[in-house]
Amino acid sequence: MAAGGQGARAEDDRSGLRTALAGLTTRGRSFFAAGVAAAVCAYVLGQSDLLRVGLLLAVLPLVCAAVLYRTRYRVAGSRRLSPARVPAGSEARVHLRMDNVSRLPTGLLMLQDRVPYVLGPRPRFVLDRVEAGGRREVSYRVRSDLRGRYPLGPLQLRLTDPFGMCELTRSFSTYDTLTVVPRVEALPPVRLTGEAKGYGDGRHRSLALAGEDDVIPRGYRHGDDLRRVHWRSTARYGELMVRREEQPQRSRCTVLLDTRDVAYRGSGPDSAFEWAVSGTASTLVHMLERGFSVRLLTDTGNSLPGEGADGFAGASQESADSAGLMMDTLAVIDHSDGAGLSRAYDVLRGGNEGLLVAFLGDLDDEQAAVIAKMRQRSGAAVAFVLDGAAWTHGPGGGPSAAVQHPLRLLREAGWTAVPVPPGVPLTDLWRQADHLRTSGTTPVPGAPGTAGAASGGWA
Repeated sequence: MAAGGQGARAEDDRSGLRTALAGLTTRGRSFFAAGVAAAVCAYVLGQSDLLRVGLLLAVLPLVCAAVLYRTRYRVAGSRRLSPARVPAGSEARVHLRMDNVSRLPTGLLMLQDRVPYVLGPRPRFVLDRVEAGGRREVSYRVRSDLRGRYPLGPLQLRLTDPFGMCELTRSFSTYDTLTVVPRVEALPPVRLTGEAKGYGDGRHRSLALAGEDDVIPRGYRHGDDLRRVHWRSTARYGELMVRREEQPQRSRCTVLLDTRDVAYRGSGPDSAFEWAVSGTASTLVHMLERGFSVRLLTDTGNSLPGEGADGFAGASQESADSAGLMMDTLAVIDHSDGAGLSRAYDVLRGGNEGLLVAFLGDLDDEQAAVIAKMRQRSGAAVAFVLDGAAWTHGPGGGPSAAVQHPLRLLREAGWTAVPVPPGVPLTDLWRQADHLRTSGTTPVPGAPGTAGAASGGWA
């Protein structure tokens, strides 16, 4: 066993030496070649002085490589993202920290972090001598117009000798992930379903039955009315218990995102699909801020967060994690291979789904009929239908013929359906939908407050 271990160490030493020799720079290789050439010429010509010069030139890069290979710096590296989740088009700062945990000072260090090309050029830093126990901190900025999850790292440390003859690269094993989420627009606070908020004056309440056996007690909280103390439960549990006479229920909102590949044309950060993803993220954030319990639904039938009360995320401590989960999902969501929306229709149970907001691509008659039936399974419904022809060929004087028929079918079913041409902010379309709900007229896209004939509403 001992012999085997010594053989393995010898093999590692030979491999490490080959790595060190492979790290010779152009200067080191030039010195070595010049030294060999001078030594050969000195041997042929019989010049001993030239032979000494040749040996010096050839040995110098080899000595530098050996010394650099034997160098044992103990360096710890760390990375911190600020922030770790950033909207598309915004910048994040990456902080790098190097700690010399050895008792010897380091030489010249070249620090390099590996980043995807969409985040910008690969950052490189030169660190001067780091004293024993010292540290150095550097930072750089990254930015991406494309949403996604991008790995940062591993961090690479390049060691070099004072003469620049040899360079060795050593990598750390850890890496971090930068999440680029869709852009979020601040939406105006319109009255969606006739209620001021999802949780407040317009909330629904679930009243407990008046019978003594039906009382559901809970622990006393600071500020509870002492007249609600349930003494029988207090005696049973040994602590103050109060009657849970009414339980507020938050209004619900389901945001449907159509991800079918056949429903969108084009690609890139300004494509119709990216607008739909950004609109979905903006709606989710807006509804959460207004106190609604929300969930994200796609045409594949996947529902997020999928936990809690019937799969909805409310405005609680857990909802922050649920909102982060939904935003992380939207950061990496892509086109689906499906051709229909029937799976999303099956998820909607009917009657108590609350508000339904849909971001839809191109619709044929069959899929428009499926979307129309979803109105029966929600309390109110609004649809933003992207005009594929306008996104491909440019906006015209109004909705194209391909989107007019689906809009009419949805409005006849009770939807508030708004066409989405390119270049119109979601905030304007949001106000247009509210105008359509309150006046029963259809505004011209891009001009809030103007109208044409239509029917339907949010509620």
